[in-house]
Amino acid sequence: MDSISVLNIDLFQKGKNTSDFYFSTVQNHLIVGHRHLEKAHRHDFYASILFTKGSGVHEIDFQKYDVSAGSLFFMSPGQIHSWELSKDIEGYLFFCLQDFYEMHYVNQKLRNFPFFGSVNFPRKLQLNKDELKENITLMQQLQKEYQSQNVMKDGLMLSLMSQIFILSTRQFSKDFDTLASSASLSYFKHYQEFETVVEQYFTNEKSITFYASLLNITSKHLNRITQTVVHKTATDVITERVILEAKRMLMYLDESLGEIAFRLGYEEYSYFVRVFRKTSGMTPTQFIKMYKS
Repeated sequence: MDSISVLNIDLFQKGKNTSDFYFSTVQNHLIVGHRHLEKAHRHDFYASILFTKGSGVHEIDFQKYDVSAGSLFFMSPGQIHSWELSKDIEGYLFFCLQDFYEMHYVNQKLRNFPFFGSVNFPRKLQLNKDELKENITLMQQLQKEYQSQNVMKDGLMLSLMSQIFILSTRQFSKDFDTLASSASLSYFKHYQEFETVVEQYFTNEKSITFYASLLNITSKHLNRITQTVVHKTATDVITERVILEAKRMLMYLDESLGEIAFRLGYEEYSYFVRVFRKTSGMTPTQFIKMYKS
């Protein structure tokens, strides 16, 4: 089984001094990175992509999204993605590492933004005409600063990035009314903490009780939080994270299905298959055939 390549931000820099940030138009990026972008791949950086013209399909972690003018995408390190884009595609994109963002925002993690930090939030916003115009302006200002040698260049770039992230978070809050009230914001913070510990332990721990104990809350309250924020049970969140990792491993690890099941904490392969089928609607073998055909 072919492995999924992991692209480093340096691949796109071409001698730039700033090795932890990259900006380009979509057109130029497809030319420069063509040999890296033909197949599904992963990044070791955070990516933001705004399409201003054209159409296509963008697949992120096995979820397909339509591409059109106003489609704004966010991707976190480790996510698998690929796309099929029309020849008239246009837009802007930028990549950055957490270290770059922390230069000015020491206490702010990129994963605190819902579109970067939560696997249960969509990775796409569809902007209306006015929102698209506002984001194009910010992208063009970011592009101009990136290409300059101005004093405090990085500071202004970080400010422009943050404006894009904050505006996008506000747009998400319109779509997800759970982020609108102060009470819901508190729930969302707890939900982020839950996803953080799930990320640490999901291969070995599948019990709600385990995670509730780590968070110093009851299992009932943890379920209330997940139901409020993402309309799923805590068990669903844990299981879906496990199956997402299973899909990634099936794509890029040259190991047997039994070995992958064991890596993910399932001693009985048959039980792993049942969980996989219930969550994804197909067996691991059917998934491999669909994505390797």
